[in-house]
Amino acid sequence: MLFIVAFGWLVGTIVDALLKRRLAGLHLDAEDNLEARKSATRLDVVRRVWIVLAGIVTLAAALTVIPGVKQIGVSLFASAGIAGIAIGLAARPVLSNLIAGLQIAFTQPIRLDDAVVVEGEWGWIEEIGLFYVVIKIWDWRRLVVPLSYFIETPFQNWTRKSASIIGSVYWTVDYHAPIARMREKLEEICKSTPLWNGEVVNLQVTEAAGNSVTVRGLASASTSPKAWDLRCLIREQMIEWLQAEHPEALPRLRADTAVNLPEDFGGFTPQQG
Repeated sequence: MLFIVAFGWLVGTIVDALLKRRLAGLHLDAEDNLEARKSATRLDVVRRVWIVLAGIVTLAAALTVIPGVKQIGVSLFASAGIAGIAIGLAARPVLSNLIAGLQIAFTQPIRLDDAVVVEGEWGWIEEIGLFYVVIKIWDWRRLVVPLSYFIETPFQNWTRKSASIIGSVYWTVDYHAPIARMREKLEEICKSTPLWNGEVVNLQVTEAAGNSVTVRGLASASTSPKAWDLRCLIREQMIEWLQAEHPEALPRLRADTAVNLPEDFGGFTPQQG
């Protein structure tokens, strides 16, 4: 029994070390790390599943050499019946998460460092465990979600095909706002910062209602964090430019006031002024 345990531990440790070595060789800090994140996700999940399976197989093989324990195992297997069904139902969440982990490892709806929106929270996939996923939210909180959630529930993945993403910025301005000049200013802001990846920049009026119009600016960045910083930069510099160069573009409240004077007010009639 000790020989089987030692052999199983040796094989499990060697395979685990090889997988860890391969993980360490991936360049996750590169600018375009999509392929590295794919491999890291697959290897990390497979490594965790391997540890569990190797432990179970080693323990089962070790117990088979003990006659008393072997007979108990055979008896339990032969009389599984209701007990087996109860155990299966009790273990269903565990098994569903294990199967979901294997699905995620090979189909990869999520990967390490993916930018996702889950339960209304935006963050990055920080860890994919054997039964759960840890999401690092933008304010450093951690959202822990079962693996099966990503198989059964819709969610947003902003970096599914590429790390590049288009950010949007909205302004509410007056009807006197110089839209063409704002479009030129947006291009100028984007060209002046390395946060912009040089692909998408556009400005359009998306709504005109009431006393103001809504203007939307679009700009692309190579990663989600850069897109967030780029959006903030565009928003701030555009507001400063409007305040300095076109104050008439700032939103204002319009109202019509009617004054009704009595006929003998000051000796004048309304017609006389």
